[in-house]
Amino acid sequence: MGDKPDVSEVASFDKTKLKKTETAEKNPLPTKETIEQEKSAS
Repeated sequence: MGDKPDVSEVASFDKTKLKKTETAEKNPLPTKETIEQEKSAS
């Protein structure tokens, strides 16, 4: 039981202090069509 991290700070964390951010996909996965085109090209 002594090896667990102290999570007492998490319980008192104030979520309202966080800034709102927009997430953007930087490296999207290829579509099925793209994969098929690359397979047929080689």
